Amino acid sequence: MKLKKRKIKYSAIFFLCWFALLVFFVDGVLKFQTLVDYFGSYAIVEISLWLLVILPTLAVYIFTKE
Repeated sequence: MKLKKRKIKYSAIFFLCWFALLVFFVDGVLKFQTLVDYFGSYAIVEISLWLLVILPTLAVYIFTKE
């Protein structure tokens, strides 16, 4: 599988912006400890946050036209 530079560039830009936005919301607005208290598990919160970053990034990579 050959990686395409344009697709990687757009995915990387999306990843950085989306990650920064989630960090702002989770650390600044929602407070990470509040999420842990609400869901009851540190692992569940961490995995769900990583999936919220990785899955949309993969979608951007897949759907970007070359």
